[in-house]
Amino acid sequence: MTEQTRLEPLDESTFETVLCVAAHPDDLEYGLAAAVDRWVRAGKTVTYLLVTRGEAGIETMPPAQAGPLREQEERDGAARVGVEVVEFLAGFADGVVEHGLPLRRAIAREIRRRRPDLLVTITYADSFAGGGVNQADHRAVGLAVVDARADAGNRWVFLELVDEGHEPWQVALVLLGADPAPTHFVDVSDHFDAAIASLSAHEAYLSALGPDYPEPGELLGEILGGRSDDLGVRYSVPGRLLG
Repeated sequence: MTEQTRLEPLDESTFETVLCVAAHPDDLEYGLAAAVDRWVRAGKTVTYLLVTRGEAGIETMPPAQAGPLREQEERDGAARVGVEVVEFLAGFADGVVEHGLPLRRAIAREIRRRRPDLLVTITYADSFAGGGVNQADHRAVGLAVVDARADAGNRWVFLELVDEGHEPWQVALVLLGADPAPTHFVDVSDHFDAAIASLSAHEAYLSALGPDYPEPGELLGEILGGRSDDLGVRYSVPGRLLG
């Protein structure tokens, strides 16, 4: 067994505004919402940006029905960790999101609008920290967020954004959740119940996964408690920090 890398606590004094970007409703609720609850309770401003509405995510429900339902479940889940602003991009379809200029431009636009100190997204690695294969939309969005960070700060990339009134903005930090090579962690020991509540808001989606799928508390216990002995905290959100 390889020795785990020693993780450092995330220095939360380095940011006050956070933009969380994900491909689908429920992506942020598999652990990251616990950190969001901590930050919101500390007085930081956190907003969510979803690239799709997750309309292809329920096998038994057509996209026209699933999309609005999952959008509302995401808004409900966000509210349970204190997030009031949840926005969805237009023009990107669940399951077939591609990394490219349209996605980079759309995310860069929102970065310039929201002007965050910290960007949070899901890793673009081929596999998650636990070894599971990372889904294509996650990989495309994660990499696009990293690229859009640079795009947002460069006046001469996507000139139309300046014409729209969105001046360049330099993002100080990016945190990649569920990354197989984490560098930092957030202690969320006091935010486990909020994380469960946030994930539980995705009732229709979770129900469609079948009776054998783990309950939110069981699943989050595994995700957030995986490095408890190593870090000396009960629950944590690890991530790879890009400065």
